[in-house]
Amino acid sequence: MDQGLKIVIVDESPIRAAILEDGLRMAGFTDVVRIDEMGNLLKRIYALDPDVILIDLENPSRDVLEQMFQVSRIVKRPIAMFVDQSDTASIQASVDAGVSAYIVGNLQKERIKSILDLCISRFNAFARLQDELERTRSALEDRKAIDRAKGILMKAKNLSEEDAYALMRKTAMNEKKKISEIAQSIITAAEMFK
Repeated sequence: MDQGLKIVIVDESPIRAAILEDGLRMAGFTDVVRIDEMGNLLKRIYALDPDVILIDLENPSRDVLEQMFQVSRIVKRPIAMFVDQSDTASIQASVDAGVSAYIVGNLQKERIKSILDLCISRFNAFARLQDELERTRSALEDRKAIDRAKGILMKAKNLSEEDAYALMRKTAMNEKKKISEIAQSIITAAEMFK
């Protein structure tokens, strides 16, 4: 784990924040910043641009939880949330909002490093899955565009499916473009002639 990480602690309680800070310093983390007020939280986190966010809420109200969830949805960083009490709905809402680790009760400085490791690992695993999902969606959209463009060429030029694909591939190579870009151009042109 990179000890050079910039870590932000969001905690209104100086005593609880001190436990987190001590645990982080014991683990070798020195770039630790504490935010002790909830006002303009998102703006302040953006200004600090942390690598990891630790949110410590003793007994969070619905308003405070909503603000924390807004932060976790918008700021794409590993987030660990520490709470004293919880319920199933809060846990589910936290996970849905993108919190990587949700820790209930018994805050101990000796556990901070392992919790931080878990938080970062889960965040990275989820980010890889999201990236893979996005690449798959993009490939599916490209495939749909290519199939549609082949259909347009087959109808307009009386070509076989193989010949339509070969024509698109040759055009893509000649123009140094992706075949999906050529397919999209064919679709756009066909739309104009309707």
